[in-house]
Amino acid sequence: MTRDALSQSATGGDVLSHLLRSDPARAHGMLLAQALAGDCASQLAVGQMYLGGIGCERDGTEARYWFQHAAHQGAPMAMHMLGRCHENGWGGTVDVGLAAVWYRESAEHGLDLGMYHYANALAQGRGVSRDRAEAFRWFSRAAEAGHGRAMHFLGQYYEYGWETEPDMARACELYRRSAEAGDYRGQCSWASVLTGLGRVEEACALLRAAIAHAPDYFVDALRGELEHSRHPALRALAGGVASAG
Repeated sequence: MTRDALSQSATGGDVLSHLLRSDPARAHGMLLAQALAGDCASQLAVGQMYLGGIGCERDGTEARYWFQHAAHQGAPMAMHMLGRCHENGWGGTVDVGLAAVWYRESAEHGLDLGMYHYANALAQGRGVSRDRAEAFRWFSRAAEAGHGRAMHFLGQYYEYGWETEPDMARACELYRRSAEAGDYRGQCSWASVLTGLGRVEEACALLRAAIAHAPDYFVDALRGELEHSRHPALRALAGGVASAG
């Protein structure tokens, strides 16, 4: 979590926002005092600070502890982060079943991130019985709430006719919206659509944006696809990725 996002999740207004930038250790002390006094937003913020090592030593156990406190006070983002802790083993053991429980809790409280991760758990059968129809419903809700990555996955449902009638026009619209939201998967899918329409220069611009923030494994796979493109500009882009790596 960035300091800007962290300041939005905490209490204390402009003074705290300034401290998070200029003196994160002091901000951590202020927030910890508020968290110990029972302030839910501060508990969430302290959890994020421990998780990211902002103003304090990185400590997954402390992060999980404070997320749990805020989650039990009804904070949807804390519920989601507690799910992330259980899924990834931050501050304790991995428990994908508990992760799915907390993702569902945050989803039912209206958090788009929770909706997306719960949908993903349902789609993969990770910590919960695999249910692609229910996953489609939650991906749809997350997309309606503006979650870019959920838009991309929902686009795939429409493209391939999973749990719905195939609708390529709807899929393309979702890929475009996902790309505009900054999701690297959506950028690649929308770039593929643009390439098919002959708009290769626009596709290259989107692919450069995706490459700039996608994880290495994704970039490696993308490079392999670009190397076999019939378009010289896309093959050249693959060469640039290879030399940059």
